Amino acid sequence: MKRSEINKAIKEFEETLSRHQFMLPPFLSFTPQEWEEKGHEYDEIRDNALGWDISDFGEGHFYEGKGLYLITLRNGNTKNAKYTKTYAEKIMMMKEGQYTPSHFHWNKMEDIINRGGGNVVFRFWNADSEEKADQTSEVKIFRDGCSYTVKPGEEVIIRPGESLTLYPYCYHEFSIQKGTGYALIGEVSMCNDDNTDNRFEEPAGRYPAIIEDEEPYRLLCNEYPAAKEN
Repeated sequence: MKRSEINKAIKEFEETLSRHQFMLPPFLSFTPQEWEEKGHEYDEIRDNALGWDISDFGEGHFYEGKGLYLITLRNGNTKNAKYTKTYAEKIMMMKEGQYTPSHFHWNKMEDIINRGGGNVVFRFWNADSEEKADQTSEVKIFRDGCSYTVKPGEEVIIRPGESLTLYPYCYHEFSIQKGTGYALIGEVSMCNDDNTDNRFEEPAGRYPAIIEDEEPYRLLCNEYPAAKEN
């Protein structure tokens, strides 16, 4: 992605969150220059990849293909004993024309919540013994305290205020229902580790390769400079 596209996406996300009165913590407004001056007091943000995350899943078609606006607001770290949180929280946004490709997590259990806007369309498959999407077995859905089964790949529509609980080894992909525009999507989960706990059905990148055509407006969560030493 071009840096100008990332800057545009972050500003779009900020505007939508503000309109929905979803307030963000102060570190999300730090400029790149301010990050250069931050010391070890902000190590939790650096070490646990908190912050802005604009993903095209390595394909370069953010608005008309694989694309997701995302902020990690809090997160623990199972690989660093310094951090004892056992949970994570994200806020995401998706627009019509974008989708998140089919994947599951080996370890993470998560609740996905439609926080507002349009409707989110999910499709699910169980992972088989070879970690492929099982096209025959029914999938058990856990939806706001109600459980039932659906056919593999059947559409499950989540409206504002509704949520799903997703367990490990459950393939899921999602997009925005046509005609409903966009949605803010929350995630409350166990600790998040995008480097080792994402199993995509088809190979996918995680962070965009960036073409620097303008200065960054905000740094992404994988771009923070090392802590300034006093």
